[in-house]
Amino acid sequence: MMNIIALENQEQLEEIANAQTPAVIFKHNTTCSISRSMKINFEKEGDVLPPNTVVYILDLLKYREVSDAIETKFSVTHESPQVLLIQDGACSYNASLYDISAEEVANAMQTEN
Repeated sequence: MMNIIALENQEQLEEIANAQTPAVIFKHNTTCSISRSMKINFEKEGDVLPPNTVVYILDLLKYREVSDAIETKFSVTHESPQVLLIQDGACSYNASLYDISAEEVANAMQTEN
């Protein structure tokens, strides 16, 4: 089961970068139908992620400055919707739009471990 946390400030990015366990960031635009459907699908597939995986959900309309900080901190070009896997302080996997899949994130976690 996913542990979902709202990503609302840049201080949380430091926590994510310094975490001992992998974390997932899901960035989405709350007014975009593609973004909404990809978020719903990701949440439905969430049980394929390792137990207690922390998934940070970022509302791009409210917290665009956090998205900009993600781009800088993890060297990942901004897209929406977008999912990122952060491990050992770096982005080890990312996907956007219709390529977003909890199963692919889970596979990337297993590859890294």
